[in-house]
Amino acid sequence: MSYSSNFERLTTFSVHFHQLTMRYLNGNTGQIRDSRDVPKNEIFVNRSLHLENIKFYGFDMDYTLAEYKSPHYEKLGFDLVKQHMVSIGYPQEILEFEYDPAFPVRGLWFDTLYGNLLKVDAYGNILVAVHGFEFLKHSRIYELYPNKFITLDESRVYVLNTLFNLPETYLLACLIDFFTNSPDYAINDTGVVCGELLMSYQSVFQDIRNAVDYVHLRGKDVLYVGDHIFGDILKSKKIRGWRTFLIVPELVRELHVWTDKCQLFNELQTLDVKLGEMYKNLDSSTKEKPDISKLRSAIRDVTHKMDMSYGMMGSLFRSGSRQTFFSSQVVRYADLYAATHLNLLYYPFSYMFRAPAMLLPHESTVAHEQHFATELMPDDEDSRRQSKVFERAQSQIPHIRPETPQSLTHNHDEDFSDEDSDEKNLSSKSNGNEK
Repeated sequence: MSYSSNFERLTTFSVHFHQLTMRYLNGNTGQIRDSRDVPKNEIFVNRSLHLENIKFYGFDMDYTLAEYKSPHYEKLGFDLVKQHMVSIGYPQEILEFEYDPAFPVRGLWFDTLYGNLLKVDAYGNILVAVHGFEFLKHSRIYELYPNKFITLDESRVYVLNTLFNLPETYLLACLIDFFTNSPDYAINDTGVVCGELLMSYQSVFQDIRNAVDYVHLRGKDVLYVGDHIFGDILKSKKIRGWRTFLIVPELVRELHVWTDKCQLFNELQTLDVKLGEMYKNLDSSTKEKPDISKLRSAIRDVTHKMDMSYGMMGSLFRSGSRQTFFSSQVVRYADLYAATHLNLLYYPFSYMFRAPAMLLPHESTVAHEQHFATELMPDDEDSRRQSKVFERAQSQIPHIRPETPQSLTHNHDEDFSDEDSDEKNLSSKSNGNEK
């Protein structure tokens, strides 16, 4: 098919999508507005964005406009890659593996040296480590990764960030579990041995990568435009400076758990408060050590229940109270995010998306009404300061000290609209009239 016919198909699709959108918007708008309050229909905000300032809307295809039937699509990819692995010499037994959508999540790191799937936070601290289907204990994680930390070294670590990576993620776990537990193979830290054949986890990973590429190349009717943070969002933001809207289909499941299991989140918060209370009246002179073993055990139990509510690997966005690497990338690079692009239908084109306040620990734990003794200035000292300011005001020097601004001096919403400049326009006009 020629480039022009491809472009014509894409243009026709875009026009048709626009017509459908306008028809839907001009229909029962009251019902649309009412549906916005349903969590799965919401758009979530990392950075403020005024839709009135947006002139063009650009859409990705895969997993954005083209919503694949999950997990059937992932199962198809898993089966095709599995068959190709057998065709290049891998054991026939691996054909018995069936895709399990409850296991893989996006955003995992695969350590090609030790063959482990890692769930990490934004800083490279390891939250969960899995070798095949075996969840590694803390002692083993510390043994392989000092301080439970790993750097994002591209020569060693591969980030499984896209929805297309889900079958690949599960097949990695399947193969490593197969080789680790098969009596025909001897294992070491970096691979398996069968007779004189040494097969490293790096080579297994590369074979799977090649098989995935082979399967994708066979799909001539599939146009892969990019569906993930690094392919779509990061390039759009860093290279072109576009505003970014990330589609995260898993949000439907995440929000379902968040609302249905709210008692677990409340219970975890209560346990955190109790833990703090045990240290409340202790300081550096205290010799006794509070027994927090029961509380820590309870926190671990509740955290485990929370994680298992999402699936075997837990939430896409967090493990307990710790955010995942994927979560940090969403916050860093996506201005808006939602479960589907269709959520835009629930908002007027003049809508102003306001980002919630991002509180630091000292802001979220210290109440506003708390004061420190050093903040209270004596009345006589305050009056002396005021008199000095008055004396300086009589000086011939135009500005003894900077004057306190009477209006906002910075654009913290990152989206300056015409209404924001009304005050400046009025000010400039009044100055012009005075002249």
